[in-house]
Amino acid sequence: MRLQSRRAEDPDLNLTPLIDVVFLLLIFFMVSTTFERDTEISLELPEASGEPLKTEQVVIEISIDAQGHYYVNQQELINTQIDTIKRAIQQARGDVERPQVILSADRQTPHQAVITAMDAARQVGLVNLTFATSSPAEAR
Repeated sequence: MRLQSRRAEDPDLNLTPLIDVVFLLLIFFMVSTTFERDTEISLELPEASGEPLKTEQVVIEISIDAQGHYYVNQQELINTQIDTIKRAIQQARGDVERPQVILSADRQTPHQAVITAMDAARQVGLVNLTFATSSPAEAR
């Protein structure tokens, strides 16, 4: 009598259910995730037509030179700290609720200086900014 030994079969791992579960989790997270795009600063950019903007009674002009020094209504600030900029903006603002804010910066101004000025204006409640530019003919 001859005994045959059965060779043990290798276990077969089916990956289809695992892939289905991972795919369902991916769909769940994609559907349940919310993407909010909140902007805290709204900008009014001047148009290229060259028409002058209507000026309001109170205008706050924040200027930044190439070295990053700040000026509020042509008055140089003593330092570049955000609290100093906020105080100067509030002083220039007075009791006016919505003054026109014009931000003008030299083309060589560091990007951080412009962002700091925008953040200071936002922190005192001024969210409508106008960026001052010059036409190519004026720059020459």
